[in-house]
Amino acid sequence: MKTVIIYESMFGNTHHVAEEMAEVLCQGGPVELIAASHASSASIDGADLVIVGGPTHAHSMSWPSTRRSAIQAAEKSDELEVDPDAEGPGLRDWFLALTMVDGVAAAAFDTRLDSAPILTGRAARSISRRLHDHKFREIVEPESFVVDKRNHLISGEDRHAKRWAQSLLDAAASDS
Repeated sequence: MKTVIIYESMFGNTHHVAEEMAEVLCQGGPVELIAASHASSASIDGADLVIVGGPTHAHSMSWPSTRRSAIQAAEKSDELEVDPDAEGPGLRDWFLALTMVDGVAAAAFDTRLDSAPILTGRAARSISRRLHDHKFREIVEPESFVVDKRNHLISGEDRHAKRWAQSLLDAAASDS
């Protein structure tokens, strides 16, 4: 089973979660991690499973303006570091350029502040809607991974990412 993970990451958290998932998913076959800024429709050619994740900005997926704001915030901070692939197009751009996909298994995830989803929003819901609009077949419910107010993954989220990845392997196996 070939898995492709398309991710957008501003401060490295979503990127890190994607890497943790890839460690488990490689048990099922080759895994390719691709930053949204480098992704195209061709990036998912031949994929049996496509996983898409990004940070939650303003209750949803990032916008060019929220991405710029995040980069500016990192420039003013001693604690935040911009992910190497943060600049450039994000997931919204990738979805806009994506051609229709017919029935490829998929899953959506996000990173968000550690608070009630009604307060933070969940980018994974928007990602899930776009997967559906492009005719992907979601095999699990969207998932969130949480960060603290200083934008660091909460302790245990590495294990959470690995457990979720295992659930994706199990769902993909039972789905085929």
